[in-house]
Amino acid sequence: MGVDPLPPGGTVGKATARVRSKLPVMARYFDVHPDNPQPRIIGQVVDLLRRDGLIAYPTDSCFALGSQLGNKDGMDRIREIRHLDSGHHFTLVCRDFAQLGQFVQLDNAVFRAVKAATPGQYTFILPATKEVPRRLLHPRKRTVGVRIPDHPVTRALLDELGEPLLSSTLLLPGDDEPLTQGWEIKERLDHAVDAVVDAGDCGTEPTTVVDFSEGEPEIVRVGAGDPERFA
Repeated sequence: MGVDPLPPGGTVGKATARVRSKLPVMARYFDVHPDNPQPRIIGQVVDLLRRDGLIAYPTDSCFALGSQLGNKDGMDRIREIRHLDSGHHFTLVCRDFAQLGQFVQLDNAVFRAVKAATPGQYTFILPATKEVPRRLLHPRKRTVGVRIPDHPVTRALLDELGEPLLSSTLLLPGDDEPLTQGWEIKERLDHAVDAVVDAGDCGTEPTTVVDFSEGEPEIVRVGAGDPERFA
């Protein structure tokens, strides 16, 4: 049973909750230090991820939804929460450039441009390697979004998890801006996600998206990162 469409400004009701074995009925709330995240809490969040949980977590641009890379149910739940179509580019949030390089193809020029902008508030669309599950690829272009965030909590989660997070901006249908406060996220998505990781307010601008799939940079979305460096 999936999550019903979310009305603008509304909540996900208990009757619409997905039945998830061994996961919380309501979202757990984790209050994390923004600069020195507590290892015990990070371990608890990663344990939920490894049990196919879906979390709302902070990044250096805004809050995002995240699940393990191999969690197909998590991807489906993100689609349902955000009302995404099959053409949506999911993002692999990576710990470092070495990890990012396992999942996308980069020639020398693109390598230098992406390397110079990471970690930071950018998402890059690039041709995927065979390491990326087919269901995550753009259906026509065979591309995927990747980024390396500069946020202590996100980096702690990625260090503990040991693999990228499958992610999407936490922008709900009918909203003009992403949610910025953990308590509001828990209130509206209490039965749709398994945990809310709160490290204080995030920004309201998602990442700047740069498409390098054809070799030359194309700005797909102007966001928190300065697009001028790719002009």
